[in-house]
Amino acid sequence: MKFSGQSQRPDEIHNPEGEILQEVLGLQVGNVQSHSLAEIRIPPGGSSSQHYHQQSEESYLILSGQAELNLDGRTLPLKSGDAVLIEPPEVHQIFNRSDEDLVFLAVCVPAWRASDSFEAQGEHSK
Repeated sequence: MKFSGQSQRPDEIHNPEGEILQEVLGLQVGNVQSHSLAEIRIPPGGSSSQHYHQQSEESYLILSGQAELNLDGRTLPLKSGDAVLIEPPEVHQIFNRSDEDLVFLAVCVPAWRASDSFEAQGEHSK
């Protein structure tokens, strides 16, 4: 068993685009190798960076708020209760275009590693 209490979690990461994330379980919390779990908050007008993963699958579960997910050139609206699976190497970016915080969980399989996140500027070829 692995347990993660609030006091064991690393500091939040604040990305320049406005995304605020905190690992709940993963390599940093519990040395979990198989997957990672993060809670992400994006204030109104913010977004994640446009990025992709070469190895990790990433699932989002929207807890509150509304999102716009750009996924390989497609736009998908998401609301509370919606879930989506993002497969490698799909380029993705999530936006909060509403006037309330967007809060969601992200699960990566295998566990998220910084070395598996790549910024996508312009076109990305598979």
